[in-house]
Amino acid sequence: MCQNSRGFTLIELMIVVAIVGVLAAMAIPVYQDYVARSQVHRAYAELAAYKTSVEERLSKGQYVISNADLGYVASSVTVAASGDIASFLSDGSGSLQVTIGGSVSSTVSGAQVSILRSVSGVWSCDIDESGAGAWKSFYMPRGCF
Repeated sequence: MCQNSRGFTLIELMIVVAIVGVLAAMAIPVYQDYVARSQVHRAYAELAAYKTSVEERLSKGQYVISNADLGYVASSVTVAASGDIASFLSDGSGSLQVTIGGSVSSTVSGAQVSILRSVSGVWSCDIDESGAGAWKSFYMPRGCF
């Protein structure tokens, strides 16, 4: 009697399920880190988009800049830290600041993103991660400290 085997045995299927489970256990945390990183980068990019509008107003001598002047609208990853996101002095120095919040990962929620302008007009980035849940240096955009 010749017996042809067709399909997979139960042991073979269990091995495949175990391998997929191990791969998923390694991949899910890495994926979540990349999601959190992309949310931080998105918050920074949204805030950086207002630099041009700020420069325009500062060149006209307007140092009190409201959210309405900038056209700021809170997104799903940013909220205004307190009141207006722009705060500038008469010498042109100041900052744009938002808090990462809304529908973001709990590891980055609460971090404050600031883009600072010096008197000479040089912009720099600062992220205060003390309010975030489990911040990793991996989340930091290039050029920020």
